[in-house]
Amino acid sequence: MSPLETDASYNRPMASSSSAADLFVLPSGEFEPAYLALSRSGELRRRAAEALERLRHCLVCPRDCGVDRIADKTAACHTGRYAQVSTYFPHFGEENCLRGWRGSGTIFFSMCNLRCVFCQNYDISQAQRGSETSPQRLAEIMLELQAVGCHNINFVTPEHVVPQVIESVAIAADRGLRLPLVYNTSAYDSLDSLQLLDGVVDIYMPDFKFWDSEPSLRYVKAKDYPEAARRSIREMHRQTGVLKCDELGLAKRGVLVRHLVMPGEIAGTESIMRFLASEVSRDTYINVMSQYRPAGRVSEGQFAEINRRIGSKEYDRALEAARRAGLWRIEIQRPPCP
Repeated sequence: MSPLETDASYNRPMASSSSAADLFVLPSGEFEPAYLALSRSGELRRRAAEALERLRHCLVCPRDCGVDRIADKTAACHTGRYAQVSTYFPHFGEENCLRGWRGSGTIFFSMCNLRCVFCQNYDISQAQRGSETSPQRLAEIMLELQAVGCHNINFVTPEHVVPQVIESVAIAADRGLRLPLVYNTSAYDSLDSLQLLDGVVDIYMPDFKFWDSEPSLRYVKAKDYPEAARRSIREMHRQTGVLKCDELGLAKRGVLVRHLVMPGEIAGTESIMRFLASEVSRDTYINVMSQYRPAGRVSEGQFAEINRRIGSKEYDRALEAARRAGLWRIEIQRPPCP
């Protein structure tokens, strides 16, 4: 195991080199959530107003639907003027550096701009289950999660509600929100939306699902997903850099990439790892995820080629691809199967 590789069964990174670890420590006394400076200057509210204008001819995500969401017209994401929230709670199933000992304050937005056939949150992302939530109520949710001790606010599937998120953060900041913001995304984001989030988000947590357009079209219904993901992750890194944590191992700022290992190695893992190492940074923190299971439409008997869990050898090859590319800040989640 390399110096900063971590095992998901542990609560803290296992570092064999304190000097290596220190390079990625951001002392608590030196950290302030990025959005607070924008809030004090008035820029955050101006940014929120600018973002909301984008909803009048919606190009908020790469689908570029062009509908007037201010007038509650909907298209790919089935979401109009207000975000839909499915659930929220302190989440203890996230990465070690996010969940800590009091949980990540996770807010699950309903609907999604992708159509992953294997989605494990299918009832949330595609079945239109959720409640329309005003910006004031969304701000209250953030403050409630802060009040129960969560270490951060974790927006899950926010790609299609970036304007609503910024609007709500502006309200919450005025009311005392002081936690880091985590943007937990599929990476199917528009560059315009990410630029609106510059200086708002502290921690970007993108997936990188597929390297090639053919499997992207088949499994997530977006042929341009790989191009969008590469563009998005470069921009996220430009804004926040590599992941840095405080002295207790809690993430404070930077990019954490997730990659789900797929059956038959169809995701293009080796190419993804090379991209991250060569075009983003060899210091990129990556969670190599093993928890793929047949779900969503796959569980109904379709897509037979991915209708199984991955094996340990497939997972080990993914880890080796990451190490061979030069990545070393790797969170490991061993698959349960042999």
